[in-house]
Amino acid sequence: MKFIIHDQVVLLREPEGPLAAHLTSFANAISVQGYNVWSLKRSVRIAAYFSRWLKQRGVGVQDICSDHATRYLRYCARHFRPRSDDRAALRNLIDFLREEGVIPPEQMATIRISEAERCVQEYEEYLRDIRALARVTIIHYVPFVREFLKHRFGDGKITLSKLNAADVVRFVQVQAPRLHLKEAKLMTTVLRSFLRYVRYRGDITLDLAAAVPVVANWSMPSIPRGISADQTRKLLASVDRRTAVGRRDYAILLVLARLGLRSSEVVFLELDDIDWDAGQLSVRTKGGQRIELPLPADVGKALAAYLQHGRPKSASRRVFLRARAHITGLRGPSSLGSVVRRALQRAGIDAPTTGAHQFRHGLATQMLNHGASLSEISEVLGHRHPQTTMIYTRVDIKALRALALPWPGGAR
Repeated sequence: MKFIIHDQVVLLREPEGPLAAHLTSFANAISVQGYNVWSLKRSVRIAAYFSRWLKQRGVGVQDICSDHATRYLRYCARHFRPRSDDRAALRNLIDFLREEGVIPPEQMATIRISEAERCVQEYEEYLRDIRALARVTIIHYVPFVREFLKHRFGDGKITLSKLNAADVVRFVQVQAPRLHLKEAKLMTTVLRSFLRYVRYRGDITLDLAAAVPVVANWSMPSIPRGISADQTRKLLASVDRRTAVGRRDYAILLVLARLGLRSSEVVFLELDDIDWDAGQLSVRTKGGQRIELPLPADVGKALAAYLQHGRPKSASRRVFLRARAHITGLRGPSSLGSVVRRALQRAGIDAPTTGAHQFRHGLATQMLNHGASLSEISEVLGHRHPQTTMIYTRVDIKALRALALPWPGGAR
């Protein structure tokens, strides 16, 4: 006798066990997440097998936890070869049960975090709530703070009041030689930020941020490497806009090229950020501020084509979504970087870099070449400090050398 769980899932035997009553709602939940029919059927059947296994061991619904899923997979491994995606399917099931309140909160595993991790979490909250820094910036800051606390306190008690200048200097001396210049400079920036935070908390009274050594650097940074206008046109023309993924990638590349947004700004764009009537795009910048940018006609057309004929159905408010289940927003700037890298490879373009930032540099260079002022470029790019925009005014000596007129009379 067959038992219909979902309009696309039929079981050959009646479901049993503590999860039998929840299989239909589980099927409905993962169906709206964009999983294909095969994955939907597989997930529900694994849930049914897991429920039967729980019944055989006398486990009630109130007692289910993640550890039972782990033990079930071990059981499967002893009797037959499990599929590689079984673990993910069970993880989705456990998450669903928790979200629905089937598994009570007290049954969820309690994770004891260390003092260092608690300190890091409090610093994260400070950066997010007080400094209003972008999520991607916070992600880059946290590992350095975690490493600093480990270097100073090890696994022992975290006593921030005991920090002194020697601790700061020693940490930089140990870490800096292991890092690339850009990473080392970021580390010192993070360290100053953290030490200002510790002083803000009242744990220290001295300005230890001033004790952070300066990493050696050149005074004239190299000119940013931007993708050329011709390469951008060739790249955009190479995208296959007949497919849903192609429409998404084309819209992403066009937003990068025309508006010069950072990867994080594109990734975290939401549907409500697009004002179709006013022809504007509201962007949350690196510093957490909102800026309004005009929406060029070609960018608006590309976004509309993707939203109408390429964007999967999803409860997410993000503009750009993953193309495969689990259908959610792109996970971060690295996901957008992958879109750019694959597009460049398909088009056979030898661009200055494989990252998304080259479009930002390319736009600034084109604006400068067409007579835009530094303040105009700064406004478009969302720079908080004029010095950041000044790097685009540096002279490319190599390019000028090729244009130099020969010395009268030739070489001697």
